[in-house]
This record gives sequence, structure tokens and C-alpha cells, in this order.
Amino acid sequence: METHTLPQLKKDLQVQAKKGLDFILAAGLLWLAIAWLWTLDYSAYNSSIFTFMISGLMLPLAFGFSKLLNTKWTLKNNLLQPLGLWLNVAQVIYFPFLIYVLVREPDYFLMAYAIITGAHLFPYAWLYEEWGYAVASVLISVGGLLLALYLETDNFWLIPVFTSIMLFLLAGRIYRSWKTTAQRSDRILVGS
Repeated sequence: METHTLPQLKKDLQVQAKKGLDFILAAGLLWLAIAWLWTLDYSAYNSSIFTFMISGLMLPLAFGFSKLLNTKWTLKNNLLQPLGLWLNVAQVIYFPFLIYVLVREPDYFLMAYAIITGAHLFPYAWLYEEWGYAVASVLISVGGLLLALYLETDNFWLIPVFTSIMLFLLAGRIYRSWKTTAQRSDRILVGS
């Protein structure tokens, strides 16, 4: 069995998984749908429940984008490949806090969800060697808080609009970064 260094495993994952671009595009679309949902005439509690339901579309949407973008979700010989999934599942550990907000202060559910979404992106900056993840993580988390502090609750639908915009900007950054990484990898393979 061939052994690889940590930097080699990371580069392979970055190129094959396209730095998680499929998931970021899916999340951007979902947050747009969530924004639309919160403009409808439902209570904050019901909108929060529907937000949970819509969020269940994340994996199917990401899978669809992976087919369009030809990304790989499993890399048999890369020991780092499962880490991406584990980092994503870590977000679920924050859900008790989200449920507390849902039950006690449903108007602030969107803020809490945006902060959790933003915060869970941070470790991907290391995994994919992409500073855009760290920047987006901070901007989404702090931006969600600031919007909740300064907006009237009737305008909280702007929180998911903001989150979606940040995710699409991150997707653009990831795509440019991935192309550079892939081109470098191709040059290394050709030179070998």
C-alpha cells in the first residue's frame, strides 16, 4: 500500500472534492429558500419548523451539484476523506441550542441558525487550505448577530439573504482557488 504525506492527502482531497464547492452551492440555494419562506405569513415558530424541513434538502442538493461539477464524495485511498463529513456532522451537535431558541425565542431562530452555519465552516479553512472558509465563517456568524441586533423581527428574512450572499461569494472564491490548485496538481503530475 502506498503511503502519502498529510499535504499530499489534503491536496488530493482539495482537487477531487473541489474544496466542498457542491455543498456551498447547495447551502447558498437553501438559504435563499429559507429567506423566501420567512417572507410568508407564518409565525416565527412555524417558519422555524419549515426551515428545519427545508434543510433536509441539503444532501440531495449537494449530491445534484456533485454530479454537475463532477466532484468525488468518496476517495478510497485518502484517509482524510471522512473528515469532511465529520466536520459537517459536528454542526448537528449545536442543534440542542437551536431547539432551545426555537422553543423559547422563535423570532431569533434564524440568527442562531445562521451563526451555527457560519461557525461550522471554520475548520474547512484548514482541511481545504482555503482562507475563504475562515472569512465566510466569521462574516456569517457576526453578520447574523449584527443583523438580529439592528433589524426589526419582521425583517429577519434579511439574515438568510445575507447568509446566502456570503455562501455564493465563498463559492466563487472556492472555484477560483480550486482551479489554481487543480492546475498546479496537473503540472506536478505531468512533470513526474
